[in-house]
Amino acid sequence: MQEIERKFLVKNFNFKTEAFSKTRITQGFLNTHPERTVRVRIKGEQGFLTIKGKSNQSGTTRFEWEKEIPLAEAEQLIALCEEGVIGKTRYEVKQDKHTYEIDEFYGENEGLIIAEIELQDEDEAFLKPDWLGEEVTGLVKYYNSQLSKHPYKTWK
Repeated sequence: MQEIERKFLVKNFNFKTEAFSKTRITQGFLNTHPERTVRVRIKGEQGFLTIKGKSNQSGTTRFEWEKEIPLAEAEQLIALCEEGVIGKTRYEVKQDKHTYEIDEFYGENEGLIIAEIELQDEDEAFLKPDWLGEEVTGLVKYYNSQLSKHPYKTWK
């Protein structure tokens, strides 16, 4: 259950014309301890509970456990989350054998767009589309758990 991913800022909106799916996401955190986070997510009409462990030194790899839960339960758990529930739209873009997940944030994180790509190993090669910007893998301030506490609009 190891997740290997890299994160990038997005330079422009060109990814939207390449997207094969678009889903509204609401998520909150029941726990944002540095050693583990417990996230509740509503993705479209589905609910999920996710536990993530601490990232490795490069920030690319960490334990992730996720389970689908009934939507009604996810809605109840969102109400219990720490302050700073996040709203975003996720676009999925296929590039060769990989799929980028691009999150366009709303509310207190409006203006921030992050692309993530999951890999089989840390050194795996992948295509970098022209809309992909600076890599932010491992920069804690770009973790959703941190964006819930320190939103993008408050950065200087």
